[in-house]
Amino acid sequence: MEWDVVEVKLSGEYALQVRFRDGVEGPVRFLPSFFRGVFADLQDPEQFSQVRLVDGVVTWPGELDLAPDAMHDEIKRNGQWLLA
Repeated sequence: MEWDVVEVKLSGEYALQVRFRDGVEGPVRFLPSFFRGVFADLQDPEQFSQVRLVDGVVTWPGELDLAPDAMHDEIKRNGQWLLA
């Protein structure tokens, strides 16, 4: 699908750079308020750095992932996705 992520890399503290199959690309930034509930463990930089792609989805250990369609739409519309 057009919103499959084909590349993800760390681009700073609590920030990623992603590129989608259709060429859309941009940053994903995480505010401290994002790290609660199931995402609380990602506040640990070592855990956050374990990001990887699984079938076109940005994923971390523990079956944590981000919705690629929402990420694609937000980056296409605003040039970035800011998660709060």
